[in-house]
Amino acid sequence: MDYIKLDVSEHIATITLARPPANALSRGVLSELDEAFTQIEQNNDVHVVLLCGEGRFFAAGADIKEFTEVEDGAAFTKLALQGQVLFDRIEAFKKPVIAAIHGAALGGGLELAMACHIRLATEDAKLGLPELQLGLIPGFAGSQRLPQYVGRAKATEMLLTSDPITGSEAKTLGLVNSTHSEQALIEDAMALAKKIAKKSTVTTRLTLELLQFGIDEQYKAGAKREAELFGLAFDSEDGKEGIQAFIEKRAPKFQNK
Repeated sequence: MDYIKLDVSEHIATITLARPPANALSRGVLSELDEAFTQIEQNNDVHVVLLCGEGRFFAAGADIKEFTEVEDGAAFTKLALQGQVLFDRIEAFKKPVIAAIHGAALGGGLELAMACHIRLATEDAKLGLPELQLGLIPGFAGSQRLPQYVGRAKATEMLLTSDPITGSEAKTLGLVNSTHSEQALIEDAMALAKKIAKKSTVTTRLTLELLQFGIDEQYKAGAKREAELFGLAFDSEDGKEGIQAFIEKRAPKFQNK
Protein backbone atom coordinates (compact mmCIF):
# COMPACT_ATOMS: atom_id res chain seq x y z
CA MET A 1 0.00 0.00 0.00
CA ASP A 2 1.16 3.54 -0.74
CA TYR A 3 -0.25 5.47 2.22
CA ILE A 4 -0.71 2.88 4.97
CA LYS A 5 1.81 0.77 6.85
CA LEU A 6 0.49 -2.44 8.41
CA ASP A 7 2.50 -4.47 10.90
CA VAL A 8 1.37 -7.47 12.95
CA SER A 9 3.21 -8.57 16.08
CA GLU A 10 2.19 -10.20 19.36
CA HIS A 11 -1.49 -10.35 18.34
CA ILE A 12 -1.54 -6.59 17.64
CA ALA A 13 -1.98 -5.04 14.20
CA THR A 14 -0.47 -1.56 13.95
CA ILE A 15 -1.88 0.63 11.19
CA THR A 16 0.23 3.72 10.54
CA LEU A 17 -1.05 6.58 8.40
CA ALA A 18 1.94 7.50 6.27
CA ARG A 19 1.02 10.24 3.82
CA PRO A 20 3.26 13.23 4.56
CA PRO A 21 3.21 15.96 5.48
CA ALA A 22 -0.20 15.90 7.20
CA ASN A 23 -1.55 12.36 6.64
CA ALA A 24 -4.55 13.94 4.90
CA LEU A 25 -7.38 11.49 4.30
CA SER A 26 -7.52 11.27 0.52
CA ARG A 27 -9.64 8.75 -1.37
CA GLY A 28 -6.52 6.62 -1.64
CA VAL A 29 -5.94 6.67 2.12
CA LEU A 30 -9.57 5.75 2.81
CA SER A 31 -9.39 2.90 0.31
CA GLU A 32 -6.17 1.54 1.81
CA LEU A 33 -7.56 1.84 5.35
CA ASP A 34 -10.51 -0.25 4.25
CA GLU A 35 -8.15 -2.83 2.74
CA ALA A 36 -6.05 -2.89 5.94
CA PHE A 37 -9.14 -3.62 8.06
CA THR A 38 -10.14 -6.36 5.63
CA GLN A 39 -6.74 -8.02 6.06
CA ILE A 40 -6.97 -7.68 9.84
CA GLU A 41 -10.50 -9.05 9.89
CA GLN A 42 -9.32 -12.18 8.10
CA ASN A 43 -6.27 -12.66 10.33
CA ASN A 44 -7.26 -14.69 13.40
CA ASP A 45 -3.87 -13.99 14.96
CA VAL A 46 -4.81 -10.32 15.41
CA HIS A 47 -6.68 -9.54 18.63
CA VAL A 48 -6.30 -5.74 18.83
CA VAL A 49 -5.71 -2.89 16.35
CA LEU A 50 -3.56 0.18 17.05
CA LEU A 51 -4.03 3.16 14.71
CA CYS A 52 -1.46 5.97 14.65
CA GLY A 53 0.10 8.55 12.35
CA GLU A 54 3.64 8.91 11.05
CA GLY A 55 5.50 12.21 11.25
CA ARG A 56 4.11 15.35 12.91
CA PHE A 57 0.41 14.49 12.85
CA PHE A 58 -2.14 11.77 13.47
CA ALA A 59 -4.26 13.11 10.60
CA ALA A 60 -4.75 16.82 9.98
CA GLY A 61 -7.97 16.41 7.99
CA ALA A 62 -9.36 15.46 4.63
CA ASP A 63 -7.44 16.16 1.43
CA ILE A 64 -8.89 19.59 0.56
CA LYS A 65 -7.09 19.67 -2.78
CA GLU A 66 -9.14 16.65 -3.85
CA PHE A 67 -12.28 18.68 -3.19
CA THR A 68 -11.44 20.83 -6.21
CA GLU A 69 -11.81 17.71 -8.38
CA VAL A 70 -15.35 17.00 -7.20
CA GLU A 71 -17.96 17.97 -9.81
CA ASP A 72 -20.99 18.86 -7.72
CA GLY A 73 -22.81 18.45 -4.43
CA ALA A 74 -24.09 14.97 -5.33
CA ALA A 75 -20.53 13.74 -5.85
CA PHE A 76 -19.54 15.45 -2.61
CA THR A 77 -22.30 13.58 -0.78
CA LYS A 78 -21.02 10.34 -2.32
CA LEU A 79 -17.53 11.13 -0.98
CA ALA A 80 -18.95 11.73 2.49
CA LEU A 81 -20.82 8.44 2.41
CA GLN A 82 -17.62 6.61 1.41
CA GLY A 83 -15.95 7.88 4.57
CA GLN A 84 -19.01 7.18 6.70
CA VAL A 85 -19.22 3.57 5.56
CA LEU A 86 -15.55 3.03 6.46
CA PHE A 87 -15.79 4.77 9.83
CA ASP A 88 -19.00 2.89 10.68
CA ARG A 89 -17.12 -0.30 9.86
CA ILE A 90 -14.33 0.64 12.25
CA GLU A 91 -16.81 1.51 15.01
CA ALA A 92 -18.55 -1.86 14.54
CA PHE A 93 -15.27 -3.78 14.13
CA LYS A 94 -15.17 -7.03 16.11
CA LYS A 95 -11.63 -6.38 17.34
CA PRO A 96 -10.81 -3.41 19.64
CA VAL A 97 -9.36 -0.41 17.79
CA ILE A 98 -7.15 2.03 19.71
CA ALA A 99 -6.23 5.44 18.27
CA ALA A 100 -2.96 7.05 19.40
CA ILE A 101 -3.25 10.77 18.60
CA HIS A 102 -0.34 13.19 18.42
CA GLY A 103 0.13 16.54 16.70
CA ALA A 104 -3.34 17.06 15.31
CA ALA A 105 -6.55 15.17 14.66
CA LEU A 106 -8.64 17.69 12.76
CA GLY A 107 -11.69 17.35 10.53
CA GLY A 108 -11.67 13.89 9.01
CA GLY A 109 -8.76 12.98 11.28
CA LEU A 110 -10.86 13.51 14.41
CA GLU A 111 -13.84 11.81 12.77
CA LEU A 112 -11.61 8.79 12.17
CA ALA A 113 -10.36 8.82 15.77
CA MET A 114 -13.92 9.09 17.12
CA ALA A 115 -14.85 5.92 15.22
CA CYS A 116 -12.20 4.01 17.18
CA HIS A 117 -13.12 2.31 20.44
CA ILE A 118 -10.41 3.90 22.63
CA ARG A 119 -8.45 7.12 22.13
CA LEU A 120 -5.11 8.12 23.67
CA ALA A 121 -3.58 11.53 22.96
CA THR A 122 -0.62 13.70 23.80
CA GLU A 123 -1.41 16.53 26.20
CA ASP A 124 -0.75 19.19 23.55
CA ALA A 125 -2.48 17.43 20.64
CA LYS A 126 -5.05 19.54 18.77
CA LEU A 127 -8.48 17.99 18.21
CA GLY A 128 -11.28 19.74 16.35
CA LEU A 129 -13.73 19.98 13.47
CA PRO A 130 -12.79 23.20 11.61
CA GLU A 131 -14.94 22.63 8.51
CA LEU A 132 -17.00 25.80 9.00
CA GLN A 133 -13.81 27.81 8.40
CA LEU A 134 -13.96 26.47 4.84
CA GLY A 135 -17.64 27.21 4.36
CA LEU A 136 -18.36 23.49 4.76
CA ILE A 137 -19.65 21.13 7.46
CA PRO A 138 -18.33 17.78 8.71
CA GLY A 139 -19.05 14.93 6.34
CA PHE A 140 -17.85 11.74 8.03
CA ALA A 141 -20.49 11.79 10.82
CA GLY A 142 -18.48 14.14 13.04
CA SER A 143 -21.58 16.15 13.93
CA GLN A 144 -23.20 12.95 15.19
CA ARG A 145 -20.31 11.38 17.13
CA LEU A 146 -18.84 14.48 18.78
CA PRO A 147 -21.90 15.21 20.98
CA GLN A 148 -21.78 11.61 22.24
CA TYR A 149 -18.41 12.33 23.84
CA VAL A 150 -18.38 16.01 24.81
CA GLY A 151 -22.11 16.79 25.11
CA ARG A 152 -24.30 18.85 22.83
CA ALA A 153 -23.32 22.26 24.22
CA LYS A 154 -19.56 21.77 23.85
CA ALA A 155 -19.98 20.08 20.48
CA THR A 156 -22.02 23.04 19.26
CA GLU A 157 -19.31 25.44 20.44
CA MET A 158 -16.52 23.44 18.80
CA LEU A 159 -18.39 23.18 15.51
CA LEU A 160 -19.53 26.81 15.28
CA THR A 161 -16.22 28.36 16.37
CA SER A 162 -13.97 25.80 14.61
CA ASP A 163 -11.66 26.15 17.65
CA PRO A 164 -9.69 22.99 18.47
CA ILE A 165 -9.16 21.70 21.99
CA THR A 166 -6.00 20.23 23.47
CA GLY A 167 -5.50 16.62 24.39
CA SER A 168 -5.69 17.60 28.06
CA GLU A 169 -9.06 19.31 27.59
CA ALA A 170 -10.26 16.37 25.49
CA LYS A 171 -9.49 14.06 28.40
CA THR A 172 -11.45 16.26 30.81
CA LEU A 173 -14.41 16.23 28.42
CA GLY A 174 -14.24 12.49 27.82
CA LEU A 175 -13.25 12.70 24.18
CA VAL A 176 -10.01 10.81 24.86
CA ASN A 177 -9.38 8.18 27.52
CA SER A 178 -5.98 9.39 28.67
CA THR A 179 -3.11 11.76 27.86
CA HIS A 180 0.59 10.98 27.54
CA SER A 181 3.87 12.62 26.67
CA GLU A 182 4.75 12.45 22.99
CA GLN A 183 7.69 10.19 23.80
CA ALA A 184 5.51 7.72 25.71
CA LEU A 185 2.35 7.78 23.59
CA ILE A 186 3.00 4.80 21.33
CA GLU A 187 4.65 2.77 24.09
CA ASP A 188 1.69 3.36 26.42
CA ALA A 189 -0.82 2.65 23.65
CA MET A 190 1.00 -0.59 22.85
CA ALA A 191 0.98 -1.58 26.53
CA LEU A 192 -2.79 -1.05 26.62
CA ALA A 193 -3.21 -3.05 23.42
CA LYS A 194 -1.17 -5.94 24.87
CA LYS A 195 -3.28 -5.91 28.04
CA ILE A 196 -6.50 -6.16 26.03
CA ALA A 197 -4.99 -8.76 23.67
CA LYS A 198 -4.64 -11.18 26.61
CA LYS A 199 -8.41 -11.33 27.03
CA SER A 200 -10.53 -13.93 25.26
CA THR A 201 -11.32 -12.80 21.73
CA VAL A 202 -14.79 -14.22 22.24
CA THR A 203 -15.59 -11.95 25.19
CA THR A 204 -13.99 -8.87 23.63
CA ARG A 205 -16.01 -9.44 20.46
CA LEU A 206 -19.24 -9.90 22.40
CA THR A 207 -18.52 -6.81 24.52
CA LEU A 208 -17.94 -4.65 21.44
CA GLU A 209 -21.10 -6.05 19.87
CA LEU A 210 -23.07 -5.17 23.00
CA LEU A 211 -21.69 -1.63 23.09
CA GLN A 212 -22.45 -1.17 19.41
CA PHE A 213 -26.02 -2.32 20.02
CA GLY A 214 -26.57 1.02 21.72
CA ILE A 215 -26.13 2.89 18.41
CA ASP A 216 -29.72 3.74 17.50
CA GLU A 217 -31.59 4.74 14.37
CA GLN A 218 -31.32 8.43 15.27
CA TYR A 219 -27.56 8.32 14.74
CA LYS A 220 -27.92 6.56 11.40
CA ALA A 221 -30.50 9.06 10.19
CA GLY A 222 -28.38 11.98 11.42
CA ALA A 223 -25.24 10.70 9.69
CA LYS A 224 -27.13 10.24 6.42
CA ARG A 225 -28.52 13.78 6.66
CA GLU A 226 -25.03 15.12 7.41
CA ALA A 227 -23.75 13.63 4.15
CA GLU A 228 -26.63 15.22 2.22
CA LEU A 229 -26.00 18.65 3.75
CA PHE A 230 -22.26 18.19 3.15
CA GLY A 231 -23.13 18.17 -0.54
CA LEU A 232 -25.33 21.26 -0.22
CA ALA A 233 -22.52 23.13 1.53
CA PHE A 234 -20.17 22.24 -1.32
CA ASP A 235 -22.64 23.58 -3.87
CA SER A 236 -22.88 26.93 -2.08
CA GLU A 237 -20.80 29.91 -3.20
CA ASP A 238 -19.28 30.11 0.27
CA GLY A 239 -18.25 26.46 0.12
CA LYS A 240 -16.41 26.96 -3.14
CA GLU A 241 -14.82 30.18 -1.81
CA GLY A 242 -13.69 28.44 1.36
CA ILE A 243 -12.01 25.62 -0.56
CA GLN A 244 -10.33 28.04 -2.97
CA ALA A 245 -9.13 30.23 -0.09
CA PHE A 246 -7.59 27.18 1.60
CA ILE A 247 -5.76 26.22 -1.59
CA GLU A 248 -4.51 29.81 -1.99
CA LYS A 249 -3.60 30.04 1.72
CA ARG A 250 -5.70 33.13 2.40
CA ALA A 251 -8.67 34.06 4.54
CA PRO A 252 -12.01 33.29 2.84
CA LYS A 253 -14.40 36.08 1.89
CA PHE A 254 -17.82 34.62 2.56
CA GLN A 255 -20.88 36.21 0.91
CA ASN A 256 -23.40 34.13 2.89
CA LYS A 257 -24.65 32.53 -0.31
